[in-house]
Amino acid sequence: MERWDTLWPGGWTFCFGDGAFKPSTDSFLLGSFPPLRRSWRVCDLGAGTGLLGLLLLAREPSLTVTGLELSLAACALAERTAAANGLTGRLVTLPCDLRERQQLPQAGTFDLAVSNPPYFPAGGGKTALGSRGDARSELTCTMAQLCGAASYLLRSGGQLCLVYRPERLAELLETLRRYRLEPKVLRFVQKNGVSAPSLVLLACRKDGRTGLTVQPPLLLQNADGTETEELRRIYFKDKG
Repeated sequence: MERWDTLWPGGWTFCFGDGAFKPSTDSFLLGSFPPLRRSWRVCDLGAGTGLLGLLLLAREPSLTVTGLELSLAACALAERTAAANGLTGRLVTLPCDLRERQQLPQAGTFDLAVSNPPYFPAGGGKTALGSRGDARSELTCTMAQLCGAASYLLRSGGQLCLVYRPERLAELLETLRRYRLEPKVLRFVQKNGVSAPSLVLLACRKDGRTGLTVQPPLLLQNADGTETEELRRIYFKDKG
């Protein structure tokens, strides 16, 4: 079933569906993470219904965001979101299999790539096709294949930003470097100041020099259980 929501009261609207296409906190966290520059060309790998691209455009309206998505149903919802917000031509979602090089846009043409990729290897987590697990497990695209696509699409010096699970961080770092994507900025996400990290945000640079900056953790809750001011800003609760 098709559903609609707004980023903030009276603000941009976005379309999503049940199952694998529901919006998640991960997308909002990742949407707040990359540094953005005017007129950058951005590629969203595994774009789903286009929410991440919309979040980036809410921060920097001069961007051009191209989403690549395997699901035709998700592509259709993403295009409806773009049209509803007058973003046709600036938020474009193309049907694409990231594993097939001939389906990808021209090499080296993007300044920034972003991805909220599958967290679990095939056979781990939920894996039923058509469920949310289909988007969370590497059934249709492995992390190595995603990194290969990102490296192909980015210009030298371009950046890849993604959100991932801390327990697979070592594997992720090794895979990124294999495809000339040097980890540069890392930030853990924690429920509060004493909990273990539940997610990690990572920024990489294609052909970058070694040197990793670890930022203070992003906390979702204060000690009293209320939302932190940073999380409220990420969810645009300071607007409207």
